[in-house]
Amino acid sequence: MKLLYTHENRFLVYNAQNIIAGTGIEVMLKNEFAQGSAGDLAPFDTWLELWVVNDADFDVAQAMLEDAFKNAITTPWFCPKCKEENDASFELCWNCQAEYE
Repeated sequence: MKLLYTHENRFLVYNAQNIIAGTGIEVMLKNEFAQGSAGDLAPFDTWLELWVVNDADFDVAQAMLEDAFKNAITTPWFCPKCKEENDASFELCWNCQAEYE
C-alpha cells in the first residue's frame, strides 16, 4: 500500500477517494476516526489519508488526481458583488451568496 493523498480538509480526501474508486482502483482510508485524538496527537497526524491498496496502481491514481485537481482554485478569491474575501473552497460568497466567476 502507498499513501496517495492526505489533507486537513476531509471533504477533499473523500472527493479524491470518489475520483479514484470510480475507476476501479482499490483504495482505503486511514485515520478516519482519529480526530478525537487531536489533543494527544499533532493535528496533522489526525488528517484523513487515502491509500492505494495495490502499489502497481499508484502512478495511475496519482496522475488521475493531479489531472482532477489541476484546475482547482487554491487561493482565496474576492466576491465581484460585495468584495468580501472567500476561501478557495467556496463556490459561493459566504457573505452575499454570489457565485465565483
